[in-house]
Amino acid sequence: MYVSVTGLKVKRFWHLPRFWWHAMRSFRQAQRAPGVRLVEVRNVKGYQHTLTCWHSRRDMLNFMRSRPHIDAIRAFGDIATGRTYGWEADAPPNWDDALAQWREKGRDYEGRSK
Repeated sequence: MYVSVTGLKVKRFWHLPRFWWHAMRSFRQAQRAPGVRLVEVRNVKGYQHTLTCWHSRRDMLNFMRSRPHIDAIRAFGDIATGRTYGWEADAPPNWDDALAQWREKGRDYEGRSK
């Protein structure tokens, strides 16, 4: 299984409506995406985190590259900062372990330009 954890924080409070519009659309998309096993969100220390588990990395990449998620990636580069990390695992991690991986091994989030 492939695990992905992301934590993003908006750069300015006026970006919140745009952030949430993209985040909610992406969340609903992830819940219905082929190959998804788990979709959870949590706010920790001002970061909006997602924890997703997929049957395979390919399933995650197919989701990541499709709409509306790709639209969120393009927008978040302008309105949010944060990190993301993914890894292979035998079972879904608990939140404490997922966030430890994110803090220790995550790479800075870089949205794509339009």
